[in-house]
Amino acid sequence: MTRPVLEVLLGDVVRLRRRHPCGGDAWLVDRLGADIGLRCRTCGRHVLLERRALESRLVTFLERGDPTLSAGVGPGATAGA
Repeated sequence: MTRPVLEVLLGDVVRLRRRHPCGGDAWLVDRLGADIGLRCRTCGRHVLLERRALESRLVTFLERGDPTLSAGVGPGATAGA
């Protein structure tokens, strides 16, 4: 059975299953692709997670990002446009 791809936007703030060692539980999505870049909202630490790992660890979206900003880096985006 195939699951639909989770729509993740630049600027999303997400909560994952486990807290970061600094105690923070909110992560800002700042990179999209096969790997998703997350920045801890408490300490600023940056980590990369595979998209599949993010989908399995995601609890909820705390804030949603801007779809127009994400459209510039998503599928079908052209360089220099």
